[in-house]
Amino acid sequence: MPHSAMDKPTACLALADGTLFYGYGFGATGQAEAELCFNTAMTGYQEIMTDPSYAGQIVTFTFPHIGNTGVTPEDDETAEPVAAGMVVKWDPTEPSNWRATQDLASWLAAKGRIGIGGVDTRRLTRAIRQQGAPHVAISHNPEGNFDVEALVKAARGFKGLVGLDLAKDVTCAQSYRWDEMRWAWPEGYARQEAPRHKVVAIDYGAKRNILRCLASTGCDVIVLPATATADEVLAHNPDGVFLSNGPGDPAATGAYAVPMIQGVLERSELPVFGICLGHQMLALALGAKTIKMNHGHHGANHPVKDVETGKVEITSMNHGFTVDSQTLPEGVMETHVSLFDGSNCGIRMTDRPVFSVQYHPEASPGPQDSFYLFERFANAMEARKS
Repeated sequence: MPHSAMDKPTACLALADGTLFYGYGFGATGQAEAELCFNTAMTGYQEIMTDPSYAGQIVTFTFPHIGNTGVTPEDDETAEPVAAGMVVKWDPTEPSNWRATQDLASWLAAKGRIGIGGVDTRRLTRAIRQQGAPHVAISHNPEGNFDVEALVKAARGFKGLVGLDLAKDVTCAQSYRWDEMRWAWPEGYARQEAPRHKVVAIDYGAKRNILRCLASTGCDVIVLPATATADEVLAHNPDGVFLSNGPGDPAATGAYAVPMIQGVLERSELPVFGICLGHQMLALALGAKTIKMNHGHHGANHPVKDVETGKVEITSMNHGFTVDSQTLPEGVMETHVSLFDGSNCGIRMTDRPVFSVQYHPEASPGPQDSFYLFERFANAMEARKS
C-alpha cells in the first residue's frame, strides 16, 4: 500500500561504505548480509529469486512494478528462494494474473526472505555501477528500530564471493532423473517419453528450466551432484555431458570440478555443453582463467555477438565472474562476446564438440534467441552416435 511522508521506515539497507537507504519492509523480518547486485529484467522476479546462481546476493530490481503477477510454484527454478533478499522502488503490487497462487510479500515471508520497498533504485544502481557490487546488510523491523552502526559493521564483515565455493551449498544431495519438458499451452509441463540421448548433467546450481530444455531436445537427463567424479559420470555411459549454472567463485568450485571435466575429456570423445558457471568450469579445465567483474551482468536484455556468424542475440545473464579471453589456450576459440563491454560470452574447442556460453539460453526469465544451443548439443550427440 502507499506510504505517507509521516510513515516511519520499517527497513534499512546499509552499504559497507556507510551509505544508508531507508524504506518499507515486506516479506520476512530480521537481517541478512550479502553482495548487492542489480537486475534489469522487466519480468521473472520469482525465477530470479529462486535461481541458485544468486546465492550470497541481494537483488536490486530496476523495474519498478514488482509483484504484479504474484507467484506460482510452476515458476520456481529450485525448491526454495536462494537470493538473500530483494530491493525494489515501489511496494509489491497486488497480483493480477490467472496463474498466481500467492502474493509476493506472503511468499517471501513464508520462505524467510527479506524485501525492502520505497528505495531510490536508480541511485542505488548508479552506486553499484560506480563502486562495484558492494557488501551490504539488510534489516526489516516492523517497529522501525535500527542499530545502523551494527548494520554497517555487519555489511563490512561480509567476506564476499571471491574465493567462496557456493556450488556445494546449492547442489543436489544425490543423483536423480529428469524428464519434464518446457511449459506449453495448454497442458503445461509434459514429460519426455521417447528420449534419443542420455545426458549426465552436473548440478552446480542447475535451474529447472535448463533441465527442461535438455528434455525438450530429446534427452534422458541424469543429474549428478557438483562433486561427482569422472568415474561416476562415465559410469552412466552417457551420450553427452552438461555443466550447469551456479553461484560463487569459479576458481573455488574448480578445485573439484576441473579434475572431473579434465578426466571426461581425456577418457572420452563425448560432446560437452556448459552454461554460466559450467562455462567457467570448462574454461578453467581447458587452461584459461576467470576474474571478478566490477558489477557483473544481471538482466534479460544483454546483446551478445556470435563472432563466427556475426549474428547478435539478446540474452539473459546472471554472473559476477567472467572468463579472461586473453588466457584461452591454443585449440580453444572465443565464440561469443558481450556488446556491452566486450567480455567473453562463449568458447569452443576447435577439434571436438565441446562448447559453452556465459549467458542463459534457457531464459526464464528472458528471450529465447539462444535455444538453438540445446539443439546444437543434441545434434552433436546424434552425429557422434551415427
